Amino acid sequence: MTHLKFLQPGDLLIAISPSGTLRELTNFEQGVEIWKSRGYRVELSPGFDDRWGYLAGDDANRLRQLADALNDPNCRGILCARGGFGSTRLLEKGKVAAAKNTQSPIPDSHSPKWLIGFSDITALLWNYPKLGIWGVHGPLLTTLAAEPDWSVDRLFDYVEGRPLQSLSGKGWGGGKATGRLLPANLTVASHLLGTPYQPDLTGVILAFEDVSEAPYRVDRMLTTWRMAGALAGVRGIALGRFSRCEIDSKIPSFSIEEVLRDRLGDLNIPIVSDLPFGHDGVNAALPVGIMASLDGDSGELICEG
Repeated sequence: MTHLKFLQPGDLLIAISPSGTLRELTNFEQGVEIWKSRGYRVELSPGFDDRWGYLAGDDANRLRQLADALNDPNCRGILCARGGFGSTRLLEKGKVAAAKNTQSPIPDSHSPKWLIGFSDITALLWNYPKLGIWGVHGPLLTTLAAEPDWSVDRLFDYVEGRPLQSLSGKGWGGGKATGRLLPANLTVASHLLGTPYQPDLTGVILAFEDVSEAPYRVDRMLTTWRMAGALAGVRGIALGRFSRCEIDSKIPSFSIEEVLRDRLGDLNIPIVSDLPFGHDGVNAALPVGIMASLDGDSGELICEG
């Protein structure tokens, strides 16, 4: 994958549910309509609304949705319905790596495909080399309609080949760094550590967000990253929204910011917090695997494309 193949109105996109079962049908339909209003054709993968416990159908169903979309020569992009949990189950035993049908290679004019989502979709986005995709850490079909206009425009700007504006947050210092951008949900990424599906973290800029994780759990995850040596080669860390992560004031605790500063502040690399991405608020699209610059002094994240 040496160059991008941007989307354009008229392209066929397929909506899949590789993770949790669909519970927000109205929001989902609104998200589909936004893509259609921009001129795209959107097909719903058979079984996208299945249910098996908290999953969107059993593993075979969810893997089939992904595989069919990857191997459809007419499909240019894959739109994930929602997060929840389930995409990591598709990684087990090399299922995702085998989803790409090497016996019937996708024509160059239709490859690589785009895959768009966040939260639990992190597991697929972080395996973009195996899937042969260009990933976008951005709004799901169930969250797209809640985005402000500028965030929706940003998503379409990227997938259609227009430059992205820089994002501004709170700089913690550490100077400037450039590296390959790997956006992620912290919890999902933490559970890829030490597995064959952990990407090479050398020279990367990590971009983390999370939701509904108490400060002590975030502490536990980041302590694991430290003990595993997973942060040793990281060049910078961009922090988005950690929503619903504070706990009852009656319970002794650090704040989520105190935990993040304690566990990350001594790494001597650029860190920027309060960037506009994550759950429960604006979720600015972030490219996966492209070069980006992080300025820990000015608080800017620049995606270089």
